[in-house]
Amino acid sequence: MNGEAFGRTIQLFLVDGKPTGLRKATIHGWTGLLFVSGASAFGDLTARDEVDRTGVYILSGPDPESAGVTRVYIGSGNSVAERIKQSALKREFWETAITVTTSDDDLSKGHAEYLEARLIQLAGAAGRVSLDNATQPDFQRRRLPEADVANMEQFLANLRIILPVIGLDMLKPQPKAVVEASRSIEERTTGEVQFELRHTTIDVHALAVQEDGEFVVLEGSQALADMNFASNNYARLKARLIEDGVLSATPLTGGQATPHRLWFVKPWSFSSPSAAGSVILDRNTNGRTRWVVKGTRQTYHDWQQSQAAKQETDQ
Repeated sequence: MNGEAFGRTIQLFLVDGKPTGLRKATIHGWTGLLFVSGASAFGDLTARDEVDRTGVYILSGPDPESAGVTRVYIGSGNSVAERIKQSALKREFWETAITVTTSDDDLSKGHAEYLEARLIQLAGAAGRVSLDNATQPDFQRRRLPEADVANMEQFLANLRIILPVIGLDMLKPQPKAVVEASRSIEERTTGEVQFELRHTTIDVHALAVQEDGEFVVLEGSQALADMNFASNNYARLKARLIEDGVLSATPLTGGQATPHRLWFVKPWSFSSPSAAGSVILDRNTNGRTRWVVKGTRQTYHDWQQSQAAKQETDQ
């Protein structure tokens, strides 16, 4: 194996045997220790001896001000159990509580404050969640010895791995097709396979690329609007994109607006080709068969199958 392409063993323990109850998450060979709970198991979480230690915590839930957006609050404390209880009482949005301590209780107050500041910085830079924190601490003012900083950065590297597994993908950087929007589409997507989607009767055309498991619809793509289809599981997401100005009734090139058509004025990352297709066609859509490789009739599904076969041949 090359680079960082090596496996990790993540242990997820259901403390009370229920998938919706208190969960304990660890990575083999790492002292970091995470507990995850919803509101119903919050008392079980704060009662754990391992949580009455120095560390950081995260409260997450739907953003009441933006549909489809996750809001998070990040904090730290000498007793995570006490601090997370105080923070939870002040916030109504949260549905999930996450605590991060260590199995050997070796985090100092300085370590925890450094991790808190870095988590806030990284989450803000990634732009995948809205932060409930009123201020952004300067992690560079946490004067830790050089060796401690290196250890905490490795600690963060493990958090990048384990947080998505427990359902919170707040640290993953946005795809380059999104963050490098100042560059041309050709420059941003060099070497990437482009996919296109067209409506069978209405002149609507969209382009997308897949990057690191995300499906990015490119700016200039078109979408149907106000088609009044009864079934669209992504209607709230579409409404949010319109509200946030990602989808506009005004063409990106400044041309004339037309009925039942919207334009992506910026690239947008979707969780799947079906989510993207449903927003574009204004109805539930199987994106695996509707998206095709640009200039061909090869569906996204068939392209995926060919890539899997190619990887097996190369091994």
